[in-house]
Amino acid sequence: MRILLINPNTSRAMTAKIADAARGVAGPDVLIEAVCPANGAAAIESHTDEIAAAAAVIEAITADLASADPADAYVIACFGDPGLDAAREVAEVPVVGIAEAAMHLAAVSGRHFGVVTTLSRTLGRAHDLVARYGMERSCVSLAATGIPVLDLEDTGSEAVSLIERHGAEAAAGGADVIVLGCAGMADLCTELTARIGVPVVDGVAAAVGMASGMVRMGLGTSKRDEYAKPPRAFVAGLHAPAVSGAGAPVAAGVAGAAGVPVASTEGLGAGSAVRGGKLPPQGADVAPNPHDTVVGSAASTPPPQTADAAVFA
Repeated sequence: MRILLINPNTSRAMTAKIADAARGVAGPDVLIEAVCPANGAAAIESHTDEIAAAAAVIEAITADLASADPADAYVIACFGDPGLDAAREVAEVPVVGIAEAAMHLAAVSGRHFGVVTTLSRTLGRAHDLVARYGMERSCVSLAATGIPVLDLEDTGSEAVSLIERHGAEAAAGGADVIVLGCAGMADLCTELTARIGVPVVDGVAAAVGMASGMVRMGLGTSKRDEYAKPPRAFVAGLHAPAVSGAGAPVAAGVAGAAGVPVASTEGLGAGSAVRGGKLPPQGADVAPNPHDTVVGSAASTPPPQTADAAVFA
């Protein structure tokens, strides 16, 4: 079974961390691959960012579906679940958002749960998703830590203590379970469970478990009415990633904008996927990430990626 995780922001460090968290719960017969776009939103922290994120999700899935070995399921690794409905239109296999999965499993793990997320400006979207997933009775609190998404790239930061404080407050207020409201928090789940004393749900792990279970059940995405194939093909924009998997390389077209050339696949192949090892060295046909990230006061450049997408397989 192959599951493709799509991190719709451009952080390769976060994408690698998300992939590690997913592999921690995947069965031995599950191949986890994770991709992120080369261009687009450096972090998903606004409605404008969410538009870019949704496009990146659909471009990644469209490219993968055109490959020789499409994934058996897709996971959208962003707590806003950007592009979820559109992704379900274009794919027949399971498509799971991490917020959706986390809330459903939290509601099974306890009667009430609280969500601890990043910036306060994202609370409106979290509230919308609680309503969308029918969790108004289960969700008893939504808390913002004020931590910018990219600060979560630094595993040695003080973020865990801040998330712990808000999680403990939610538990004291009646939450039996804590839901982590950002894919970048995936590596903190075990430690926070021990610190807070109630189950803590990471949406990445929850979504991988749900997606793999659906695949084993033979349960895909309904093609009746709303999630039927869209009447018009998706036209890729400027954020199209090239996804290399186990088969032939695939490039998502970026010719939707006038004067923009189609992404090149030269130099791609099976060797461009990193399967549990180090990332390949920077090469002549490796596009650098235009978004250098800043963690604390020190600037850091994410590791290189092949052509137009980072693949962590």
